[in-house]
Amino acid sequence: MTDAADGRGSEAKLLWEPSEEFRESSKMADYMRWLGREKGRSFGDYRSLWEWSVEDLEGFWESVWEFCRVESHAPYRAVLGAREMPGAEWFPGAEVNYAEHILRHAREEPEKGALLARSETRDGLEEVSWGELEGRVAAFAAGLRELGVERGDRVVGYLPNVPEAIVAFLATASLGAVWSACSPDFGAGSVVDRFAQIEPKVLVCVDGYRYGGRDFDRMEVVRRLQGEIPTLEKTVLLPYLDPDADPNALDNAMLWSELADGREGAKLRFEAVPFDHPLWVLYSSGTTGLPKAIVQGHGGILVEHLKAVVIHMDAGPEDRFFWFTTTGWMMWNIVVGSLLSGGTALLYDGNPGYPDLGALWRFAEETQMTVFGTSASYLVSCMKAGLKPAEEYDLSRLKALGSTGSPLPPEGFDWVYDAVAGEKRDFWLFSTSGGTDLCTAFVGGVPLLPVRSGELQAPSLGAKVRSFDEEGRHHYNRVGELVITEPMPSMPLFLWNDETGEKYRDSYFGLYPGVWRHGDWIEIHDDLSCVIYGRSDSTINRGGVRMGTSEIYSAVESVPEVADSLVIDLHKPDGSAFMPLFVVLREGAELDEGLERKIKAEIRDRCSPRHTPDRILAVEEVPRTLNGKKLEVPIKKILSGEPPEKAASRDSLANPEALDRYAELAGKL
Repeated sequence: MTDAADGRGSEAKLLWEPSEEFRESSKMADYMRWLGREKGRSFGDYRSLWEWSVEDLEGFWESVWEFCRVESHAPYRAVLGAREMPGAEWFPGAEVNYAEHILRHAREEPEKGALLARSETRDGLEEVSWGELEGRVAAFAAGLRELGVERGDRVVGYLPNVPEAIVAFLATASLGAVWSACSPDFGAGSVVDRFAQIEPKVLVCVDGYRYGGRDFDRMEVVRRLQGEIPTLEKTVLLPYLDPDADPNALDNAMLWSELADGREGAKLRFEAVPFDHPLWVLYSSGTTGLPKAIVQGHGGILVEHLKAVVIHMDAGPEDRFFWFTTTGWMMWNIVVGSLLSGGTALLYDGNPGYPDLGALWRFAEETQMTVFGTSASYLVSCMKAGLKPAEEYDLSRLKALGSTGSPLPPEGFDWVYDAVAGEKRDFWLFSTSGGTDLCTAFVGGVPLLPVRSGELQAPSLGAKVRSFDEEGRHHYNRVGELVITEPMPSMPLFLWNDETGEKYRDSYFGLYPGVWRHGDWIEIHDDLSCVIYGRSDSTINRGGVRMGTSEIYSAVESVPEVADSLVIDLHKPDGSAFMPLFVVLREGAELDEGLERKIKAEIRDRCSPRHTPDRILAVEEVPRTLNGKKLEVPIKKILSGEPPEKAASRDSLANPEALDRYAELAGKL
């Protein structure tokens, strides 16, 4: 492995350097002082701290445990029982509960706000105090217990980003049961593909929702879920779109109020579970088969989120933390994790561009937001619209802005410091990159470091991120595969229904045995600043809803007129996204407006409205390998301007001449 740097650091434009006051008041600086005081470890800069954190894994993660005051019902025998990947064993012997660590803050300041929520579907700003949150969780947990939910059972939520989703999750986790969620803008087919795998006992759902001023009834979708998930024993209906929604329109259903009301005095009990007991199931789609059902544990997520939210994102009891997300994206789990800090989590359900792009900035003003998280595409949209939030809204309490989902282009960085930071001396923009697979960022924000245009500040503590070439050698200052060469606690425990572990190994360790390959292109400079160049695989993330291309193909190719298809997600240099769909038509079919509407309707219903293509084009062939795989990544490279001979080896293709057609289309697109 090549670890030597060539001496070249970042050449990007410097936008901000934290003042001494900003650095010294950060949780990371506090953590470093604690290390010196309690552990006798002094670090002069972030790089030396990071290098220690990825070499001395036991010392680092034990320090996170102690610094963040993790409470265990039983002592751990070791920090790291086994170090190999996959199969690392963290804190064997420890017994914890993720929900307990969040709700311990209810004992400290029960009157303080835990949640502030705004929704297109509901009127007004909803506030839930810590004491109220604890009471609601206790009541819902008692209701679940009465339904027979026990440790290890699965409870699934077809829910928007509202307080009830957090209540249902925390109640499920408190019992030692396993949670999983999909946003109601997922089509029925996508939800069944996810939930049916894990055989849930209880479904918690809404009747519909409002988005962009339009109402979307989901009762028919819920009926389909009930019909296609045979293990469901009870459905709990939350009337959201229609206050009078009738549970009798569903099979074996009850209202949320029936489950929770009358149990206000219920005592909240936390099931102490092993460190590696399943907490939730997230989904990450590949290009073939069902979405991967990723299982992550109570303890691994607990220590990782304490590190990520408190130490890296600098969230504390005084903060009001927001990230625009749906319940179907891992950033919702990060918002829940922000409650570990004892601060206030801010929730928004609706279209961020309705009635105009100022919606989220007005929400920031209204809630006195301190940390504003969103997607790069939203920031680019605001930039293109000429918004100047610092002039138009009171953002006086806003200290940091986080960006993720796709790379934020340099002009997006510049716009944030010009239009959002305004005259503030200390305003921190942290661009992050991570993944559902670990439910965290492994490259991102460091409050001690400068911000440069187009760059992520550094790899995260405890994440030994490297840029590998094809031979598995690390290089600084060269684009390569983003890999992680040492285990992290939030790595999946396993994939559901993967008894032998073969799918898990193939998904992450198939290219470099014993090394996690994530599927991103990364360049790491020798000063640790990083640039992410997008996905090296073909999962498509559109507005926080992540969908595998196989799911889109299943929808498109169910249309009788379509014989074959290829979908590509392109990111333009200005940060905007463009998703063309190429279709091979059956003999006699014509791609007219009617067929386009038919294809888009199928995608909306079976996948999600966000994955409807920006343009549909008819082609003669879809390029395939000799063993029949569609050439998604090479075609993405060709459409981005790379010559066909560099994008793919023609000798490995069944129909190499098809590449030339896409090269012709690249100029037109």
